[in-house]
Amino acid sequence: MKIEVLGTGCAKCKTLYEHTVTAVANSGKDAEVVKVEDIPSIMKYGVMSTPALVIDGKVAFSGKVASIIEIMALL
Repeated sequence: MKIEVLGTGCAKCKTLYEHTVTAVANSGKDAEVVKVEDIPSIMKYGVMSTPALVIDGKVAFSGKVASIIEIMALL
């Protein structure tokens, strides 16, 4: 599983990344978590509001910081 956290480096983006890493660790799933900060890569997904979470190439949500429990439910 590949999980991408999209965001340009703001505090909310960093928090979502931290929540995602924790959710993956707590879930026991095997997943690669990558932070994507360059705007052209973010735009490939059609995301207009960051932070956003992409799981296996599909945008799960954008424009909010999900809780660890919300992210675990998506995994």
